[in-house]
Amino acid sequence: MLPDLNIRPNQTRKYYYMQLATLDWIIVAAYFLFVLIVGLIVSRKAGDSVSEFFLSGRNMPWWLLGVSMVATTFSADTPNLVTGLVREKGVAGNWAWWAMLLTGMLTVFVYAKLWRRSMVLTDVEFYELRYSGKAAAFLRGFRALYLGLVFNVVVMGAVSLAAIKFGEIVLGIPGWLTLLIAGSITLAYSAFGGLKAVVITDFVQFILAMIGSVWACIYLVNHERVGGLATLLSDERVLSKTDVLPNLSDPAIWVPVLLVPLAVQWWASYYPGSEPGGGGYIAQRMFSAKDERNAIGATLFYNVAHYALRPWPWILIALASIIVFPELTDIQRVFPALSADKLGDDVAYPAMLTLLPAGLLGLVAASLIAAFMSTISTQLNLGASYLVNDFYQRFINPQASQRQLVWAARLVTVLSAFLGLGLGLLLKDASQAFNLLLLLGAGTGLIYILRWFWWRINAMTEIVAMVVSLFIASYFTFAEHGLESWQTIVIGSLLTTIIWIVSAFLTQPTDDETLFNFYRKIRPGGNGWDVVIQKAQAKGVPLEKDAGQLPLEILCVLIGSITVYTALFATGNWIYGNTSLALTFSLVALGGGAFLFWAWKRLKTE
Repeated sequence: MLPDLNIRPNQTRKYYYMQLATLDWIIVAAYFLFVLIVGLIVSRKAGDSVSEFFLSGRNMPWWLLGVSMVATTFSADTPNLVTGLVREKGVAGNWAWWAMLLTGMLTVFVYAKLWRRSMVLTDVEFYELRYSGKAAAFLRGFRALYLGLVFNVVVMGAVSLAAIKFGEIVLGIPGWLTLLIAGSITLAYSAFGGLKAVVITDFVQFILAMIGSVWACIYLVNHERVGGLATLLSDERVLSKTDVLPNLSDPAIWVPVLLVPLAVQWWASYYPGSEPGGGGYIAQRMFSAKDERNAIGATLFYNVAHYALRPWPWILIALASIIVFPELTDIQRVFPALSADKLGDDVAYPAMLTLLPAGLLGLVAASLIAAFMSTISTQLNLGASYLVNDFYQRFINPQASQRQLVWAARLVTVLSAFLGLGLGLLLKDASQAFNLLLLLGAGTGLIYILRWFWWRINAMTEIVAMVVSLFIASYFTFAEHGLESWQTIVIGSLLTTIIWIVSAFLTQPTDDETLFNFYRKIRPGGNGWDVVIQKAQAKGVPLEKDAGQLPLEILCVLIGSITVYTALFATGNWIYGNTSLALTFSLVALGGGAFLFWAWKRLKTE
């Protein structure tokens, strides 16, 4: 007998699918109409220049950019990912991405103002600002093609695969139709409205997502099949999954779940939205900020909202799914048309949505479709910026007019959409390809952190790191080695890091003029540029050392991380009913917030 879900059988197609009410479809259609109107309204201004198309004229406020960052990281597959982690490893399994807060806070207080100060259009353009010679040009061109085509398309393919699962389970329509409708609308406003259309629609998407996830969480936890919060948390199957920290008495559990993410993964891996030193669409949002203070404010809001505000509704729904669908066979029984290669703990989230009533289901469906569109639109705009600014204009048509560049950006946007969405239709399991891309960057992250503060790093250093990382990643992915995934990350990161540090001393450094210009423009703190400053003064080049505020900035990173983590733990313990712990964590979070407010006024910006 089927669980009492909001589904009905289809005898012709022989599977069960969602029965969205008319109200649900009206809500979804209203969002589609809204984003199309936004794209048309801002399209005229976006066509003025590539700066308008890719950076919205560098005039965006912190709150709008911060919300856009949060919205972009919420893809259609994000709740699925959290659900899979909770069901397989418990709440503590989320340390796989919670550890990325460390690099996020480093971006807030150290790198946000440096990126904004650079005045580049993309983070790939940075290569020829920081390095010199043919190696720098090669690095810029190669990274533009790699990030704009390969990496970008795989990310869109993985997100599209999640949208296909969502469409089949929740909307009850074929996956290709979900991509055709949502993808076409996304392509329309992205190609014509540029970044401004992306950011404005992100703002609405974030509001929809938060309302939908919180409301859905309250409804599902109190559903008769779950029995309320007290019943949920006292269930033996759930109780073992609720710990925020893994079992510290068993190294086989806490080392891969907690130690490796906090000790290695956060600085070693290149992960979209959490790049060491900032990068990708996070850097793009910082470039488009009004000034350095707005860049800092945007990234701070993003990290607080992403790690402390948003996870718990997804976690509670994941815990509730353990009661409703204890085993994967229970999901398969309700959705027999779901292919075996797509059946996993991650699909328990969309399966839980089948319990929602009309209206609320439409709101959640719209928010998840919007999440898919937000991520795809950002990847389309970002990928086009690499291909147009850092490849087409730099190497093919340096004399291109602004109008030509904007139309090239629109053409590339269309091409990228076909490739990314098409890959989503072809993929059955995106995990291997995506994990390969993540492992490919293992060990290179420390370069992105140190290249601002250590003059000796050069273009060849990054090239050596990429090549070494490629060989190591290929070996660990395709060869028989008997190592667990966390061990491959640690070994790959350490080997790559050692080799690129050695290469930094053995290869030719960046030429003096480039180093002088970079330091004069960016003015990074610390002592890593003392050699360059002394050389400049010896040559009679006016270059004074900028003391900076690196000690205060690093202190803000530590306090900021503690503040967000304790806010996360406080929320969880309030939900669990652990009043003493919840109050303690809350007080620590408030104290950390007070310090950051004090430090905020003392951080120097332009």
